[in-house]
Formats: sequence, C-alpha cells, structure tokens
Amino acid sequence: MASRAISEGLFDASAHAARWLADYRGRAGAGDVVASGDVAAWEAAFEELAVAAGDDLGHARSRVQRHAEDIGTGFRVAGDSDERPWPVSPVPLLIAEEEWQQIAAGAAQRARLHEALLADLYGEGKLVADGAIPAALVNGSPLFLRPMVGLTVPGGYQLQFVAFDLGRGPDGEWRVLADHVRTPAGAGYALENRLATSRTLGGLQGRLNILRHAPFFAAFRDGLAALCKRVEPRIGLLTPGRWNASYAEQAHLARYLGFLLVEGADLAVTEDRLYVRTIAGLKRVDALWQRADPRLLDPLAFDSHSQIGVAGLIDAFAAHNVLISNAPGAGVLEAPAMQAFLPVLAKRVFGEKLLLPNIATWWCGEDAARVVVEKRLGELRIAPAFGVMPLGLPDGAVQGADLSPDQRAALLADMARRPQDYVAQEMVRLSTMPVVADSELVARPFTLRVFAARGPDGDWTILPGGFARIGEHADIRAAVMRDGLWSADVAVHSPNPVAHESLLPATDTTQIRRNPGTLPSRVADNFYWLGRYLERGEALLTIVRVMLGNSIDADAGAALDHDTVGRMAGLVVAGGAAAKPERLKRPDLVQLARTALDAAEGWHNIPAINRLARNIAGVSRDRLSADVCRLLDAPHPNKGSMLDRAGSLQRRYAALSGLAAEHMGRTASWRFHDLGRRVERGIAVTRLVRTFGLAGATSDDLSTLLDLADSQISYRQRYLTGIARVPVVDLVALDPGNPRSLAYQVDCIAAHLDQLPVLHDDGLPEDQQAEALALKALLAATNAASLDDEQLTEAERQLVRLSEAIARRYFLQGAEPLRAGGLTLA
Repeated sequence: MASRAISEGLFDASAHAARWLADYRGRAGAGDVVASGDVAAWEAAFEELAVAAGDDLGHARSRVQRHAEDIGTGFRVAGDSDERPWPVSPVPLLIAEEEWQQIAAGAAQRARLHEALLADLYGEGKLVADGAIPAALVNGSPLFLRPMVGLTVPGGYQLQFVAFDLGRGPDGEWRVLADHVRTPAGAGYALENRLATSRTLGGLQGRLNILRHAPFFAAFRDGLAALCKRVEPRIGLLTPGRWNASYAEQAHLARYLGFLLVEGADLAVTEDRLYVRTIAGLKRVDALWQRADPRLLDPLAFDSHSQIGVAGLIDAFAAHNVLISNAPGAGVLEAPAMQAFLPVLAKRVFGEKLLLPNIATWWCGEDAARVVVEKRLGELRIAPAFGVMPLGLPDGAVQGADLSPDQRAALLADMARRPQDYVAQEMVRLSTMPVVADSELVARPFTLRVFAARGPDGDWTILPGGFARIGEHADIRAAVMRDGLWSADVAVHSPNPVAHESLLPATDTTQIRRNPGTLPSRVADNFYWLGRYLERGEALLTIVRVMLGNSIDADAGAALDHDTVGRMAGLVVAGGAAAKPERLKRPDLVQLARTALDAAEGWHNIPAINRLARNIAGVSRDRLSADVCRLLDAPHPNKGSMLDRAGSLQRRYAALSGLAAEHMGRTASWRFHDLGRRVERGIAVTRLVRTFGLAGATSDDLSTLLDLADSQISYRQRYLTGIARVPVVDLVALDPGNPRSLAYQVDCIAAHLDQLPVLHDDGLPEDQQAEALALKALLAATNAASLDDEQLTEAERQLVRLSEAIARRYFLQGAEPLRAGGLTLA
C-alpha cells in the first residue's frame, strides 16, 4: 500500500506528482485549467493524489468512490428501480479565491436580478406592459403559474435558494449556461463531494486553505428561519419521494441542516396553517424548502391531478402562515428563451451589465431573431423555448449541423407555424480539467454549478465551490457533454488561513438534547412495518432451515396435514411463500424451499419481503445507519445448498436485528420498529403453538416447536428429562422471561405503548393501550395445561386488533387527523 511505502521512505509522492503533472500539462490543451491555472496549487493537489493513489491512479478513484458510498451518496435515472452510486472524481477543480470572487459577484447579481423580475412578473407587470419582456414569453410558459399573480409572498422574497450552471471557455471567461430557480438540485452533492474528496486527499484542505461550505449552509438555514413568524420555527424539506432522481441528496441535506424530511402525505392544512402529521398529533410547520415540481404542490391551486401535493398549501402561503422556498412560479425564469432578454433587463432594472454573461440566445418568437436563426441554423443549437418538446424537435435539442434535409425542413416548417416554441443558442466550447480514466489522467470538459442562498440579513451568499460535472468524451462542446459522466469537488483556495467552521455544535457546548424531535406519522408507519417485514422474513427462514435440516425422515411420505414435516411445509404455504406441494419427498421439500427463497414473483417469499424492507429503507435513509442500508441492499446469495443459503440469509437478518437492538437510540422510531417486531413475532408464536403444541402433539412436534421458537437451549437447561408438552407450551407461550415467548412480546408491546405520546390527559388508556392490557390479562389468566386452540385464536385476533389500533392512532392518513377530536395543533 502507498501509505506503508511512504512511511518507510520507499515512495516519493512529489516525484510521482511532478511526473503526472508534467505529462498531463504536455497533453492538455491551452484552455485546460491546469495548463492555465496556479501551478503551485495543482502541484499540491497532485502530491496529495499521489499519496492516496500510490503508483496506481485507479486506486484513488476507487477510494473516493468508496467514501462516497459510505456517505450514502446516490442518484436515480428515470426508469431505474435502484439508485446508482454517485460518480466522484478524486481530482478536484481548483479555483483561486481572486477568480472566485468575480464568479460570486456575478452569481449574486444574477440572483438579485431574478428576484426583481419575479416581483414584477407576479406583481405590477410593468416589464410586460412596457414591452421589455414579450407577453407571449410569460403567458406561453407552462412554468408561469397564474394563481400566484398578485399574491404578496411571506418575508417579501420570491427566492431564497438558486443555482446557475457555468461554462468556462478556453479563454478563461465564465458564462451562464442555465438557471435553476424552481427546485435547484446539487448542493447536497457538492457537500458530499467535499466530504469524499477530503477523506481521500486529507492534507489538501490545510495546504491550500480551501474555503469551507458550512458558513453557506448556516446562512441559508438562518435565512429561512429569519423569515418565519415564530422564534423557533419548524422547517421541512418537501421531497417528492424516493423515486425522485436526487432523493438521496435531499435526505442528506435534511439531516445536515436539521430540517424535517417530509412528503406531501405527511402534511395537512387547516385554518390556513400548515401542519405535519406526527405521532403526537398535528405540529405546525413554518417553512418548506420544496424540491417537488411547483405545479404539483397544491391540487386546489394548480394541477388537480397531483398526488404529491397538499390541498390548501397556497392558501396558507397567501395568508403568510408558511414560507415556501422558492415561491411557486419562479420557474418561469428557467425557460431558455428568457436568457435572450436578461442582458437588456439587467441594464433596465439595475443599470448594470451582467457580470456573468449568458451564452448568446435567440428566441424565435421575435421576427428578427427567427430570421437570424434560419440563416445560421447550421451553426446553432436549437432547443425548446419552454422545455416542452415542439413538433419540430421530437427528440429534444439538436445541433443544426446534424440535421438531415428532411429533419431540417420539418423543423423550419414547424418553426414558421409556432416560432414562439423555439430558441437557438450559440455553440459553447468548454475548458477541460483532469480526471482519472483507465488509471491515467485525461483532459475532459466540465461545467460548474454555483449555488446562492439568501442569508438572515437578506443578502445573497455564494457557496464557495459548488460541484463540477465532467464530460465522458474529449469533445469540448457544451451541448455534446450533456449531464456528464463524473462529478468533482470544486475547491476555492485562498492565500490566507481559513477558520474552521461547522454546522456541528462546538465541542464545549453545554446544550443537551435527548429528544430527537418530531416523528412524522409516515416515518412511524415505515419503521413499524420495517420491523414486521424483517421479523416475518427471519421466521420464514427459520421454518425453511428446520424443515430442511430436521432429523425427521421426510422420505417416509407422510401427509401434508398430519405429520410434523407436513405441518412445517403447511406454514410456508399458508404464509403465501410457496404453493402446496403434491408430495413430501426430499426433492419436494427442496423445491418448496427454493420457491420460498428465490421466486421472483409473489408477495410473501424472501425476495418479496426483502424488496418491501428495501423500499422502506429507501425512504428512511435520513434515519437509518449506512450499515442497515448496506445489509438490506446486499445481493441475494445464489451459491451453495438451499440449507446453506437459508442460513446465510438468516444470519443477515440476525445482524439487522442486532443493529436495531444495540445501535438504534431508544427513540420513538426505535419503539415503532420494535413494536412491529413484537406484534409479528407474537402472531407467529400463536400459530406455532396451535400447529405443534396442542394436545396430542408428538415429541417431534414439540422438538420442532422449540426449534422454531429458538428455545431449545432454554428448555434443556430447565428440564433435564425428556420433552413434555405442558413445559414446552409454558416456555414458548406464557413465560415472560423467555424473549421468544408470546407473553414476552405482549409485555414489550404494552411497555412501548406506555412510553409513546397520548392525546388526552384524563389518565384513561387509549384504544391501543386498552387492547394491549386486555391481551396481557388474557395470558395472565391462562395456564399451559389448559391453553387450547380457542384461546390461541383469540390471542391472535387481539394482536391483529392491536395492530389496527396502533395504525389508527399513530399512522394518520388522509383527512382523518383533521376530523379526529383531541388533536392538539402545536
């Protein structure tokens, strides 16, 4: 390893770095950031890279990628069922502080311009009335939300967080490629890139005095809080859900900023105030950082078909009872056509030139511009003016030079019919930066996403760095690069020392908090069912292992409904994990196990249970550890015998159980997770005792019951003679000291419910508590000798009723919490 070689003086990082740097500068073009940048800074970066990589650059790439995966960074491509790892390059983009100050000034100016334009478009409308902005450019945009016209926004600002994509030309000039004002994504990825890169190139921060990210995020958080009415506001990050492309980033940002990660179903509006449904009732929400399409935010105000919005949200916004960042309707400025007018608008509004110029843009809705586009079609990039694909661009934006004669004719014909649907932009050539590909450094084009946030004083602050997207191919045209293949940290380095700042509390703080805060009902629901699914999977695997590994002679061919093996197979079938076999020979049992462990279809076999658990983990990554997520995402074992594979899966489930028991804080989240496990295990135990422990049970039945209840050792320690039915039933069903018994599960359920919040202060038990007490009383009044099928069936029914009572009380859905009495609105 490189670290060992360095410690022994066998590896010269400086020599490797100098060789890599000289070789790269010799191959890179004149416009490359290394060729034209600060040589000393890049030498330091390459030396840190050499320390991390040794003599193999591929090792550095693997190392930074591993750090990114440990952080939990991922993204989703439309149509994918699983997230992909976020691709990070180990080589950061270095920008000197002096150059960065010019970029930051341009980004702040652009943010101020956007704020002024939105205030006018949704306010007095002077710019449209005077012809500075064509009316068709506003009214024709699907992102212009007419219900927002005339509304005064809470706090007085339309925007609190924006982003801009920049391209650096070979001459070193930075220009704006795109504006992001609806739901600007990527700040979380910038943060995660910094974490992964700093763990890989550990000494770079100190050597180059890299500006930190924490002050920017602190300013944004404090800026949102300053615009709220309450002194200690509750702020939520509204996500469309786990299928959104950047859900992992949203979860990371919510955790980092201390925001509540919520979906539309978590929220409700009553009396023009926004509330989150929690296990303690409805709790007031003061601000939302929304990451959903604004047109879907409120089905009453915008798209009536929206399934992810909150009915009445815009009414609460109009009443200034909730801040929405950014204000719905801001996306009208994202239309590529708007860029054609920004230079003139900047002079009109501020009397200033744009510090960060646009790429040259022509909106074909103007006759003069359309004539220019038609004449220069082969030199330009043609794109939809508002993001919606017109007839002439069925596959999206194109290079005019790449059109066939028929395509060109179709485009021009539709442009003549509906010129307002088209925009043309000049071809932009980008600078390049180094990236590791095939264990060597190569030059690739890049773009830079810059983020701006409004601070508590109302001024804009700029994230020092942002993140870079790096193209897959050497072609330096911006339009060809698209979204890029890699991303990279952007390190702004300073000649002066940088103070250490963090959103984490100071090490000498005296503030203590033992309550993790609000638990939304949806999260409680998810944790409850995660516990049930994991317990269900572990129980099914136990049956499969005992069935396959039991010493009973299955080849005797006993009937399914009467002998021990038949009843074990019957449990698998009754659980919906496999179809009923025709015989009970050994091959039939193996096939039954194979179906339960491997079948791609079905809802109650192991793959299905794992899938359901992974789905819950996917929407709970802000509350689950990386180890839990990794175990749930681990590949399904496909080697070895069925017995070995069942054992491997069961050990994975046992590891998850151990993580829950020993690593989860004893919060409400853990209580619901454990409640789910106890309810599921209690139901399973009642069925096991009814199947193997009633009068007439054989010694094989009783031994199997002890195996399935994981109580064989406990029984042998207590009873040195043979197996007897009554002691076995007492141990498995009624012994409160056996953690696998029914009585133990009920005691745990009652204890959890006593610790969870209640809605009334009259001292009377709520429905779920009453159900638990009734079940506890039933078991206390029962003895093993008289325990029969009727009592066990009633215990199972009570557990089901208890589960339903828990759901009614804590897992609030739809309009129910708005109708229910006694819900405190806090």
